[in-house]
Amino acid sequence: MLLKALLDILFPPLCHCCRAFIPGRAEIHLCPACMGTIRVIDSPLCPVCGVPHARKGGIDHLCGTCLTATRPFDRARSALGFDGPVQDLIHRFKYGKKAHLSRPLGLLASRFLEGLRTDAAADLIVPVPLHDRRLRARGFNQAQLIGAVVAKRWGIPLSADNLRRIRWTEPQTGLAAADRERNVRGAFEVVRPERFEGRRLLLVDDVFTTGSTVTECARALKTAGAREVSVLTVARALS
Repeated sequence: MLLKALLDILFPPLCHCCRAFIPGRAEIHLCPACMGTIRVIDSPLCPVCGVPHARKGGIDHLCGTCLTATRPFDRARSALGFDGPVQDLIHRFKYGKKAHLSRPLGLLASRFLEGLRTDAAADLIVPVPLHDRRLRARGFNQAQLIGAVVAKRWGIPLSADNLRRIRWTEPQTGLAAADRERNVRGAFEVVRPERFEGRRLLLVDDVFTTGSTVTECARALKTAGAREVSVLTVARALS
């Protein structure tokens, strides 16, 4: 108790978003007020792409797109809506180079997507890769850091060097859906397919917007012989 009190004095636990003091040493370091504004994505949703349906209540059912289109991934799930404190955390993490924010984001994803852990039954976690030029500029791959937190929490090995981005792509922000698809088409490659052949893979990224990036990654993983590809993202852009 004395040590804990001393730590609270020297390193007071503050909310990552509003910087309010948090009584006790909460694992995620978000205060109750900020946690209360986070939008959790839950049923009813599309069992394939994971988009939540507008009507509350009822059972999960396919969305219009998944009724008519074949996805290269088997299921995709996002933990939270991409707004409020979650959007703030992700922006500061990626563009403010606050690498330590990978921990609360990864813990939020693993907490609210526990069902995906069972459904995916993944053999390996695979982060969406960055191009070498963007990795040098940013200093870290945000998907890899989040994936490492989820991997540790769920006890699943992380494979961070086998899926590669083989050509430069412009930032997806601001592009229309069709332009996003063209931008990432053919941008990913598996270096050693034998590592993924017959395996269940959990592809990890920070945000699901149109799904074009994870779709192209999943296509490369399936081409390499993956048995199943599930997708986990911390957040999803919702209309």
